[in-house]
Amino acid sequence: MTQNPRVSIVSLGCSRNDVDSEELAGRLTADGWNLVSDGEQTDVVLVNTCGFIEQAKKDSIDTILQASELLAGSGKVVAVGCLAQRYGKDLAAELPEADAILSFDDYVEIGSTLRRVLAGESIAAHTPGDRRKLLPISPIARQEVAQSVGTPGMGPHIYRQRLEATPWAPLKIASGCDRKCTFCAIPAFRGSFVSRDPGEIFEEAAWLGDNGVRELLLVSENSTSYGKDLGDLRLLEKLLPLLTQPDGIEWVRVSYLQPAEMRPDLISVIANTPGVVPYFDLSFQHASNTVLRRMKRFGGTDSFLDLLSAIRLHNPIAGARTNVIVGFPGETEEDLAELIAFIEGARLDAVGVFAYSDEEGTAAVKLDDHLPDHEVAARREAVIKVALRVSEDVARSRIGQAVEVLIEEPSNIGRSAHQGPEVDGSTTVISANEFEVGQFVQAVVVDCDGVDLIAEEVSS
Repeated sequence: MTQNPRVSIVSLGCSRNDVDSEELAGRLTADGWNLVSDGEQTDVVLVNTCGFIEQAKKDSIDTILQASELLAGSGKVVAVGCLAQRYGKDLAAELPEADAILSFDDYVEIGSTLRRVLAGESIAAHTPGDRRKLLPISPIARQEVAQSVGTPGMGPHIYRQRLEATPWAPLKIASGCDRKCTFCAIPAFRGSFVSRDPGEIFEEAAWLGDNGVRELLLVSENSTSYGKDLGDLRLLEKLLPLLTQPDGIEWVRVSYLQPAEMRPDLISVIANTPGVVPYFDLSFQHASNTVLRRMKRFGGTDSFLDLLSAIRLHNPIAGARTNVIVGFPGETEEDLAELIAFIEGARLDAVGVFAYSDEEGTAAVKLDDHLPDHEVAARREAVIKVALRVSEDVARSRIGQAVEVLIEEPSNIGRSAHQGPEVDGSTTVISANEFEVGQFVQAVVVDCDGVDLIAEEVSS
């Protein structure tokens, strides 16, 4: 083993996982590891897996297999993240190509644990369990206990090591979830909801600003619950304006908003605060009241349209996006028609459409009236066509609007305020100038290509 062992980190899944990967990178570099890029010669490949849906699991396993094949015995492959946490010893038994399967509890001592793996020691994989049982039922009693368990993003603060040189970065404000959605296994392996200390969040925001970040994407499993375990259900409204203050930070964007928890003051702060982009990432999941109740969620077409109307009263050009699940057990043709009608009426900038699939350990597995896979797939395709048509129409309606664009790539490709990173399309600025990545440009939308906008620079 070299004196300074090398590690490369492959991060899969959502932005919350990206934060975990950068925190792992920070711990490892502080412990003397040399962080190398994917594809470079390395001693350990650390794969931060995703365990959300079936395709994500497959992608994670394929990545582990590919890493093992590329190393060909010259290094070790170690799995961490949601898939590793969710399946533990079962995954280890079925995937001998991984030299170790580690849990969230291993994160604090990740450097020494990887040294043991590199030295040939066999690390026993954990037995999977419901992590909600590690914390008190009462949210207000969780903070002290959360410091002593392996909750990603909690415990002793460690500065991250940035893995991508993007002008935006995710910033985790909480971990876990208390909701009991029948289709979702995340709370069982991520644990109960725990907010991060606001002072620590601000400190990390300032550090990110000092390290070239211009946009903060606040992430969690449920951002609208932020502060409930700190004794202040309105803490997010107070935190958002503060996060616009660090040097370098120009935009603050919130993701993972629960419609049932949206509050008038929170709508107002997101829609009207300078530096906080008017962008609403709302987790509707469906529109039919009947389907939503089977999902153990609240709301429906009328309340969701009312929420969007309230947002647009504050800011008529605010961005809004959602994800929906199609083919949930018991979904009728009438339910599907209502979802399609809602998407047409809601006029969202982006809609992610997911096909329902059974997830082990969730209540939906035991529900009656499961639809055949081919029917679920057909319904998904039908909804995607409608969602894309509507989103393209909304993009066309933005022609003539003044936009501020954050440049992310060469050739003046970036995003407007209503476009979230990686999921909502892009804005290309027409100009005689070649702008630098991280620069903000004032422009006017002149055309669109699908959901992507084309804008002309406005001379100052």
